[in-house]
Amino acid sequence: MDRTGRIIKSISGFYDVVDDESEEIIRTRARGNFRKRKIKPLVGDKVTFDATGDLGYILEILPRENSLVRPPIANIDQAIVVTSAAEPNFSSNLLDKILVNIEHNGIEPLIYLTKSDLLTDDKYLELQKVLKGYQAAGYQIFDDQDSYNEEQIGRLEATFTNKVTVFTGQSGAGKSTLLNHIDKELGLATAAISQVLNRGKHTTRQVSLFNIADGLVADTPGFSSIDLMEITPEELPTLFPEFLEYSGECQFRGCRHVNEPNCKVKEELDEGNIMHSRYDDYLYFLNEINSYKKRY
Repeated sequence: MDRTGRIIKSISGFYDVVDDESEEIIRTRARGNFRKRKIKPLVGDKVTFDATGDLGYILEILPRENSLVRPPIANIDQAIVVTSAAEPNFSSNLLDKILVNIEHNGIEPLIYLTKSDLLTDDKYLELQKVLKGYQAAGYQIFDDQDSYNEEQIGRLEATFTNKVTVFTGQSGAGKSTLLNHIDKELGLATAAISQVLNRGKHTTRQVSLFNIADGLVADTPGFSSIDLMEITPEELPTLFPEFLEYSGECQFRGCRHVNEPNCKVKEELDEGNIMHSRYDDYLYFLNEINSYKKRY
């Protein structure tokens, strides 16, 4: 009788699968013909497997909703973008680039601000105003001045239920510290790898999913390189949720919101309903994507 489950860990050719019904963890191997068919199971994959002997066998990988190369993980529901207020300084350009990449992968991003206690009260209030703009664009924001207070951590954990969550953000933004506040084991796992990565050695990093707050959380920060190589000029405007809200009212279908007449997105920008910094980043990214096209 075939069973179904999800891979939560891979270790040198073995895969730990959580059975959907019994919730027990079964160690499995992939079927021999997977290699011939160039199929590689990923942590996060939903699978059918047979567990009659001492060791189970993965029979089939069910269709993936999405997958990442770094970290190698599939079927991710949300990404917590850890972004620092200071040391390194807040950068809306970098944040927008990460958000666009996450949206491109069909994953829901949430924004978590760290190190705001290093700002003066005035600077913090300024940054909060900027983040209000992201909230208006449809993103969930965690921006308390005391970044790791229990109440805010509790609100973050409440978003994990029935989801697979990864953490991402620029290096030095405080991902390990945040993971430590959620679960000591998670923090330790990520701290150990960032030490290895900082030595400049390329290590193949095994990902594991930890069960937290009725959801699964990856112990590896994602999106180590942020470029827009995979994104087309046609897709880019669809990766800004606040543009999507108005683009149906533009005069032209497929409006790029640049020089077209009767563009609703530009009207809303002029009215102050879309952030200028986001629109500027959009033009900057569009330019970057068009320059790739010229090179290749």
